[in-house]
Amino acid sequence: MNASNIINKLRNRKPSILGHENFRKFAVLLPLVEVGGETHILFEVRSMNLRSQPGDICFPGGKVDKEDKNTRHTALRETSEELGISMENIYDIIPLDYMVSDFGRMIYPYVGRLEMIAKIIPNKDEVEETFTVPLSFFLQTNPKKYKVNFEVKPEENFPYDLIIGGENYDWRTHQLEEIFYKYNGKVIWGLTARILTHFVSLLKDEFSL
Repeated sequence: MNASNIINKLRNRKPSILGHENFRKFAVLLPLVEVGGETHILFEVRSMNLRSQPGDICFPGGKVDKEDKNTRHTALRETSEELGISMENIYDIIPLDYMVSDFGRMIYPYVGRLEMIAKIIPNKDEVEETFTVPLSFFLQTNPKKYKVNFEVKPEENFPYDLIIGGENYDWRTHQLEEIFYKYNGKVIWGLTARILTHFVSLLKDEFSL
């Protein structure tokens, strides 16, 4: 195969994320609701019976199923299932920036509006409770930020003889910034806080708050 054939073969290719087919894909919804004439954000507390992150605060969402039309559909389906509301009660859905995690996950966040919140019946298998926080709180509150350092620890039979420096190789260690919001005894952190901070930054940029 010569260079011209290679270029012609790849000319119309659209780039993606290398290895994306091996990533676990999830979609979540950041729900906006009206409470007493003010815009709030709705959160879930994960059921204590769940194996993964029981008791953590999160947005409704979950893993992308093969049957889902797209990640938007995943976010709506999961929100409907977890909150016990119809998908027709979720509207004005806008995509936010998606996230690629070092731990093999891709997260597709959306923001949308919920109505009929008085009829929310959380699925107790997944949701311990729901609560809302005024959007104004996040616009006026700077979160606390802390660093998490990751240690590089090659497996026992790692071939040090194949790399320059061997066992003394100067590995670049990874550092993750964790974000924390505290509101009325609730702690919002992790991916939920990162998505929330991204959303708030978009509003501040747009409205110069």
